[in-house]
Amino acid sequence: MKALVYTAPEQLVYRDEPDPQPAGNECLVKVDAVGICGSDMHAFKGHDQRRPAPLILGHEASGIVVEGPDGNKGRRVVINPLVSCGSCECCLSGRVNLCPRREIISMQPRQGAFAEMITIPERNLIDVPDGMDSAKAALAEPIATALHGVVLAAKASDRPLSEVKALVLGGGAVGLSAALVLRSHGCRYIMLGDTNPLRRRTAEAQEIGAVYDPISGPTPDDNSMHVVIDAVGGRATRTAALAAVRPGGVVVHIGLQDSNDGIDIRKATLQEVSFIGSYTYTMIDFRATVAAMHSGALGKLDWIEQRPLSEGAAAFEDLSKGSTAAAKIVLRPT
Repeated sequence: MKALVYTAPEQLVYRDEPDPQPAGNECLVKVDAVGICGSDMHAFKGHDQRRPAPLILGHEASGIVVEGPDGNKGRRVVINPLVSCGSCECCLSGRVNLCPRREIISMQPRQGAFAEMITIPERNLIDVPDGMDSAKAALAEPIATALHGVVLAAKASDRPLSEVKALVLGGGAVGLSAALVLRSHGCRYIMLGDTNPLRRRTAEAQEIGAVYDPISGPTPDDNSMHVVIDAVGGRATRTAALAAVRPGGVVVHIGLQDSNDGIDIRKATLQEVSFIGSYTYTMIDFRATVAAMHSGALGKLDWIEQRPLSEGAAAFEDLSKGSTAAAKIVLRPT
């Protein structure tokens, strides 16, 4: 099969790779569409020790089952890339994203979906609703990540999401999705900040609320936001999140740009701010996401750009330079 392989920092090669062989409980899926994630970019830059080269990256995928247990062949599916053990305390309580033995495709030892085919356990497949485009279906993974964070915010907030002032930091797929999920929950006051003017234009087209440049402003007032979603996860955004959140408010930290500094622990303590880490999703989140996408609750999902997998290296370069307005680039193997 053909695959886009990460071979060294800032090097991707489109080449032949051995066809994957499914185990007894796995399906072989012909990949139809796969999105480029921020974590793929992190690995591409050589900043992710969990993704050493050579490795096939990519975990936001949809496709068609070509081999697997009876009744699966021909299914159009979205792939939940998080593979858990199914037997630990976390898995048995429904929190599979916290499984201590969890694996995710595109991270050793599992190859990713920037390829013509991939293997995945049958239990990780969700049917694509009739009429849903495969490229849009591949958005289920980043949207599920955002939905999980919003669910955590709703649980921790002292008032319903329909009554809060919400701030989203980052206008990529997860940040934009978080704003769309907040809106679908009735949130009427949403601000979204992103430094990339092209992404700001894309976010503005979704009519989710006020979109601003964190560098030139105007920025949210200090102590003004009930809920803050940090979809970047860098020092600057953590600093901004803690500054903007009101006393008793909630900060949900989804992004993984870095792990250094930016937390005003004195404010978090004196003003009883809830700071919550949010990692991926549960299968319930994933299914709820696909249903919300299909219902139209999250809008037209027209903020993607599609390119051939063979041109994936150029797509990574454009994302690195910030020269695309799309919140998500989706690669098509065929």
